[in-house]
Amino acid sequence: MSDIRPRPSVRRTLPARKRIALIAHDGKKTELLEWVTCWRETLADHALVGTGTTASRISRELGLEVDGLMSGPLGGDQQIGTLITEQKLDLLIFFWDPFAPQPHDPDIKALLRLAALWNIPVACNAASADFLISSPWLDKTYEMSIPDAGAWVADRSTV
Repeated sequence: MSDIRPRPSVRRTLPARKRIALIAHDGKKTELLEWVTCWRETLADHALVGTGTTASRISRELGLEVDGLMSGPLGGDQQIGTLITEQKLDLLIFFWDPFAPQPHDPDIKALLRLAALWNIPVACNAASADFLISSPWLDKTYEMSIPDAGAWVADRSTV
């Protein structure tokens, strides 16, 4: 029998200066760079983090400061997931390639699962990224619900 009880949640306030992850699969890196170019001034007002080559290309080619993590297949997706669970990430821009098989596909699925679980806004293409980045909430504080991890752990320890 599945557990259908409501999940305990708490409130989290996202800061006005968002922490934004920028990730792109190889076949989508050029598209992400073009998107970042269009939104360069807006993104410059926020803290950026990215995986591997994506972060280094954005920094080198566009002059934006991007905290670079490992490449996705080497653990970068998991590093982004850690930032989500530690509540150190506010938005995820992930241009993933639906046509290219990825050897680290389980890591990608886990990252997207964490983003959904922790209520992180996610954009997976230029159109959805445009909507996120142009949101009136981008440069304002925003209050949202996230799982109450402490209550979840306490509940599981009594089982």
